[in-house]
Amino acid sequence: MTMTDKQVGPGRQYPAQSITLASEAASVPAARRILREACTAWGLDQGTAETGALLLSELVTNAIRHGHSHRVRVIAEQPAPDRLHVAVVDKSRRMPEMHHAKPDAFGGRGLLLVDILSDRWGTDLLSCGKKVWAEIVIKGADQ
Repeated sequence: MTMTDKQVGPGRQYPAQSITLASEAASVPAARRILREACTAWGLDQGTAETGALLLSELVTNAIRHGHSHRVRVIAEQPAPDRLHVAVVDKSRRMPEMHHAKPDAFGGRGLLLVDILSDRWGTDLLSCGKKVWAEIVIKGADQ
């Protein structure tokens, strides 16, 4: 696991944590745990941690199912006092697609949940694949 403080300007830093995990189902609870630990270390409330953990779960699950990678990179950042940013990097350049699953379907609702729970989300194409990310506003953060 890598914990860093990213430079965002002269004398300004923000907390960030990242880890590379195997592209397997067991990595989903590990990603949630890492995010919760980061939120605790950063002094964020439990509601923020749980929403971030759910968002990260969906992003990691999608990367495992559709990313065609042996590993995924999981990133948690607090780029501003009132923001939590989570992201997953995989080797696929295939863009994620939101589906409208039938009521009896087993899956297919992940990005719909991400869309509902996040304040914004998106995909950044990288030379080695893509990064899918979601961001939430931290309620009650001093601004």
